[in-house]
Amino acid sequence: MKFLCRIIVFSFLFPLSSFLLTSCTQDAYEKGEGKYSLMRADFVEARANAQKEIDQITTDDGEQLSASKPFTAKLVVTPDSVYRCILYYNKVRAKTGQEVFEPISIGEVPCPKVTPLSELDKEMKTDPVKFESAWVSKSGKYLNMSLYLMTGTTEDEKARQTLHVIQDTIMTHPDGTRTSHLRLYHDQAGVPEYYSTQVYVSILTSQIPADSVRLTINTYKTPITKSFSLRCETNTH
Repeated sequence: MKFLCRIIVFSFLFPLSSFLLTSCTQDAYEKGEGKYSLMRADFVEARANAQKEIDQITTDDGEQLSASKPFTAKLVVTPDSVYRCILYYNKVRAKTGQEVFEPISIGEVPCPKVTPLSELDKEMKTDPVKFESAWVSKSGKYLNMSLYLMTGTTEDEKARQTLHVIQDTIMTHPDGTRTSHLRLYHDQAGVPEYYSTQVYVSILTSQIPADSVRLTINTYKTPITKSFSLRCETNTH
């Protein structure tokens, strides 16, 4: 299985996970039987089989579920691969008695490579973003961020926003533990700032050779720094 990560470059930004809620009849609404009445949303690793169909997921809580029926998605470009995604779905019970998931919508969540500042081949950019939250997944495998980027349409085809994660320094403490100082790289690149769109980012903690992280993000109000342990569960910030 190949785990595919992608550089985050946006030309025209849209939410990475979006879906249309179709109208329900009043009867279905009153009985709680609408398609979305039991909908769940989770960050997952989605597995694609040899036919490039998603057939299984693993949630950030460690739960593994098979698809009620393997399905295709535009994000799947390679057979036998794994994708980091946000999934909207219903959990149902198959005829065999096994719990499975019925997909409603799926969107890829970029997993940028953590780049040491010394290896950055361009000017460090920290254009502001709107910060919503950041958290370490229950499995400890990912450090997740929810951000809002300001965007708008432009006639300049070269105007593309870019996000990276830059490792500034690693500090070793007297007790031998290490803290990695990360900074969010964001280049607005001339994209108009008319409205905001939500973007999720997941960082593989296996890329971070430390016991904890201090993540600095420049916002429209002031730079903020959030701290996370990579060796135990942490709360959302």
